[in-house]
Amino acid sequence: MLHDPPTTSAPEKRSDAARLQTGALVIIAFAVVLFLLVQARFVLISLATAIILFSLTSDVINFIARRRIGPFHVPNRLASIAALLLIALALITLTSILLAQVNTVLVTTLSYTERAPSAVASLFSWLGSDSQMAILNALQSIDVSSYVRTAASQATNITQGTVLVILFVGFLFAERIWFQTKLKNFVADDVQAERVGKIIQSIIHRVNYYLLVKTVISAITGAMVYVLARSFGLELATAIGIITFVLNFIPNIGSIVATGLIALVAHVQIGDATITLFIFVVAGIIQFINGSVIDPMLMGRALRLSSFGIILSLAFWGAVWGIPGMFLSVPIMVMLLVVCSHVPQLRPFAILLSREGLPESEKMLEQPIDRDLFGNEGR
Repeated sequence: MLHDPPTTSAPEKRSDAARLQTGALVIIAFAVVLFLLVQARFVLISLATAIILFSLTSDVINFIARRRIGPFHVPNRLASIAALLLIALALITLTSILLAQVNTVLVTTLSYTERAPSAVASLFSWLGSDSQMAILNALQSIDVSSYVRTAASQATNITQGTVLVILFVGFLFAERIWFQTKLKNFVADDVQAERVGKIIQSIIHRVNYYLLVKTVISAITGAMVYVLARSFGLELATAIGIITFVLNFIPNIGSIVATGLIALVAHVQIGDATITLFIFVVAGIIQFINGSVIDPMLMGRALRLSSFGIILSLAFWGAVWGIPGMFLSVPIMVMLLVVCSHVPQLRPFAILLSREGLPESEKMLEQPIDRDLFGNEGR
């Protein structure tokens, strides 16, 4: 028996068309945003770095402004100027150190060009002589000098980025005193403006805590790796320590790359597989204890980020902004987690981004933060 197909009413057709149109607009908007992120990557990376430095320094400014010398206290403007000068000095110093170490690594790399392929190929001797010879030929075909020249030319972007970051931070400090007024006028609701302000403070506090803990752990790890490299007389001990410190800000992947790097340098310079294996194991133990035991213990529940979400964020921002995007992936993810937690329509994304599926609740936002980064009471 034949049945007539169900008919679709006009309202249902309009609803389906509206959903289809909304989906198409979302895809187009995402494509446009992605295009802008890639095309303006240099400016956006500098701006994101400046915002993070500004938020980190805001706690320092508040700490300085709360200090009293008898009946006097440090004016907010003076604290802002002092913080800006310290940031500029620190960035210029770090840039100089980084460029000096990059230059050392590039010069040493050129000196290792001839013996490095045979040393690396010897690591695969257990595969047989044919495989070892094939790997050796493949390594010798790589034009290392061209890569070195490219890396040297790209290093100049660091200086330009440093200057741009300092300018951005300066303008942010200049606008700092008017931020609350602008927020109230923008939202046009005092209650909602206060809520948005609390969300921003929650983002700042969590990002700052993450950066503080990560800096301490990375510095300890870099120092231990430097001592390890120096004890075996590696020429690039200082550079390896600094690179280890920097790479540890890249979640998961950075520690693996840093461990492989010191093992590679040791094998190229020393040429002893046993010593190389020992250095690799010791460096791996250092990274494991600091990164997988001490780091999570200090972080506690401050971030509550999903490990899978961190990998996705790392892959996405690495593809969009390259290596700088990898460094910024976790702070950006923290920001997204907090924002999505307090927007009802986006809360499902916060559940996916959080580690236990328990993102920050509205009650947690109303609770005061017992201590700031310097141990002082306050929100």
